[in-house]
Amino acid sequence: MDARDRISLIGMRFLGRHGVLLEERLEPQPFEVDLILHADLAVASASDSLTDTADYAALFERVRQIVESESFRLIEALAGAIAAAALEATDPKLVDAVEVRVRKPEAPLPGTFGHVEAALMRRRLDDSGGS
Repeated sequence: MDARDRISLIGMRFLGRHGVLLEERLEPQPFEVDLILHADLAVASASDSLTDTADYAALFERVRQIVESESFRLIEALAGAIAAAALEATDPKLVDAVEVRVRKPEAPLPGTFGHVEAALMRRRLDDSGGS
């Protein structure tokens, strides 16, 4: 797999109910998500066929569903759920790993800041049980 091949959904914005404080889970607040698929895009780049790549419209909707319908105390857990769903929704022969960044611009902090971010990368386990 060519490690330089990626499909990126950057700056997806949704309203969700995530946070340690009860107030954060009662009222929806903005979250921004980046999802980067590390994939072998050689076949898709030659075929020009959606069947040979990841359907990023479907991935966008899955991320929306997780952010808007589920509730997590930590943005790390939210990012983990998104990563697991992205790996589950994509062809293992196509997507080797995913990166997820979740940003929370309105985190309850006592000062000025741009956003709080959790970033993680998850790779598929190979069939032998290793990583």
